[in-house]
Amino acid sequence: MEMNRKPLCVSSHTLKRYHFSVRLMCLFVLSAEANQCHDTYMRYDGLVSCEGLILPLEVPRSIQNLTLYRYNISVLTKRAFSVNETDTDLRALSLQDNNIQVIENCAFCGLPRLLSLDLSHNRLMVVLPEAFCGLEQLRNLNLSNSLMTSDASQLPLALSTDNLGNLQRLDLSGNRLENPFECKCDKLKEFYNWLKNSSQCADSNSLKCAQPEKRKNTHVMDLEKRDMECQNLDARSYVLLGIVLALIGVVFLMVLYLNRRGIKRWLNNIREACRDQMEVYHYRYEQDSDPRLANVAV
Repeated sequence: MEMNRKPLCVSSHTLKRYHFSVRLMCLFVLSAEANQCHDTYMRYDGLVSCEGLILPLEVPRSIQNLTLYRYNISVLTKRAFSVNETDTDLRALSLQDNNIQVIENCAFCGLPRLLSLDLSHNRLMVVLPEAFCGLEQLRNLNLSNSLMTSDASQLPLALSTDNLGNLQRLDLSGNRLENPFECKCDKLKEFYNWLKNSSQCADSNSLKCAQPEKRKNTHVMDLEKRDMECQNLDARSYVLLGIVLALIGVVFLMVLYLNRRGIKRWLNNIREACRDQMEVYHYRYEQDSDPRLANVAV
């Protein structure tokens, strides 16, 4: 007995739903890959790579811009971007948000033409004195939101002019540093002129004085009309010096007055000694001038 087989019919509506599901699944897959690449990626001169990272990193000599984002680097070792101690032509390097905690000496050696370095949003705990050695051409250094307050004491040596002689912009914002400015006369004038004539300090209008007490919380840029106070303070310092010298003179006179008897006795002794000496000279002179005494001596 032969059964009648009906042909399998699929409606166009079902096909549309099928294609829509396939497209949606592809979209989810592509979206997941894109998000993964967005979380951790390497970008150099416009190209994006989601591969892993091993230091030292071999950077092609012709690459000028390199971005590493959200890699768990932890430690920037010596010559971290210069394999086989060869120099590269890198001009801009961004290491933002890579959990960098230690920068060893000569970590950026081999990047002699680097102009911009971004180390923001890391957790720097150790910055060795020669960490930025070899970056003589660096212009911009971003260390915002990267330092603990206890680690800020390591920066002066690492940021010395020997290592970063051409640095023009240094961003230390978001680090909660303890850096109050003392508006003293010997520092205020030069610092004020620098703020007024330079564009390197973007928030110069918000800088405030911490010392002395009468200028506390006063904006530095509002001290333009108070420059003459420095001269007044200098005059006061001279007056204070005069008072101190006068007190020393008074103390000296009091010491002389309290020891007047001993001083008088000492002067009398000197006078008597001088008188005795003069009498001896006078006696010898009389003997030498008497001719009779001279004949007796002959």
